[in-house]
Amino acid sequence: MENLNVLYEDNQVIVVVKPQNMPSQADESGDMDLLSLVKAYVKEKYNKQGEAFIGLVHRLDRPTGGVMVFARNSKSASRLSAQLVSHEMKKTYYAVTNGVPQIKSGSLVNYLKKDEKENIVKIVPQSEQGVKKAELNYKVLQNDEKNALLEVNILTGRSHQIRVQFAGIGCPLFGDNKYGKDKTRASKNLGLWAGKLEFTHPVSKQKMFFACPPDLASEPWNKYYMDKYFIR
Repeated sequence: MENLNVLYEDNQVIVVVKPQNMPSQADESGDMDLLSLVKAYVKEKYNKQGEAFIGLVHRLDRPTGGVMVFARNSKSASRLSAQLVSHEMKKTYYAVTNGVPQIKSGSLVNYLKKDEKENIVKIVPQSEQGVKKAELNYKVLQNDEKNALLEVNILTGRSHQIRVQFAGIGCPLFGDNKYGKDKTRASKNLGLWAGKLEFTHPVSKQKMFFACPPDLASEPWNKYYMDKYFIR
């Protein structure tokens, strides 16, 4: 069994770090996924008979890594899911773009539509049928002439949202060969990381905060001094 980076666990929730390029849950690739890994970890650690219950509350795209919370029972799963819908659960992403946004701090609002056959999301007019509104806030933390490190908070959880919206303003994410056509990248890692997660404990009602930086020795994160963003 692969090593699992556990930040916190009790009998209600378990908070872990998803590696980049691992699916959040099983998909057609058949590759090891994080949900199965967490189930195996809980089953082994607590010597559970049969399959352990683990509730998938939210997802990260396969190329995106970072902090995720899973529920240990159905009641906690329901309460955490409600926090996600009400935006009480907050996720902070860090992104590296090819190109620097002209506006250093702002919001992006677009209407997105997914092409299921091509598994790609497109920005389309609001008038098109089946569109979903996508909104996020961002600020540039560091930049040079070619690239920028951004802090991003999404207000809507749409598929590939951050990748599509920044590509839409001419600043695709580092290493994104789907929306940025970054065919020449030297790194296999996408410049997107879910670095912080805040939620209310489903039983104790305590405010919970977790943070984990990406691998600061790897591209594209090694270009930036990121430690200061993870000191609280």
